[in-house]
Amino acid sequence: MELTEYLKLIVSQMVKHSEYVFVSQSQDAMGVLLTLKVHKEDMAALIGKGGETAKAIRNVIKVAGFIQGARVSVKIIEP
Repeated sequence: MELTEYLKLIVSQMVKHSEYVFVSQSQDAMGVLLTLKVHKEDMAALIGKGGETAKAIRNVIKVAGFIQGARVSVKIIEP
C-alpha cells in the first residue's frame, strides 16, 4: 500500500468528516513529505491531547516508510 493511501486510511477512521481528508506527497531534501489536510472540526481529534495523537500517527507513518526504505515526514495543515 502506498504511504499516502495508508495515512488517509488511518486518519479517515478517526475523523467525522472523512470526505475532507486530503493527503499529498512530495519529495524534498529530507525524503518524502506527506501533507495532510482535514476538516476544521476534525483538527482537535487529529491533534489529540497535548499532540499525542498526531505524534502517534507520525510514528506509524515513519515506520511504514522505513519498511519501504524511505524517510517520511508528515505535515498537518491547519484550515
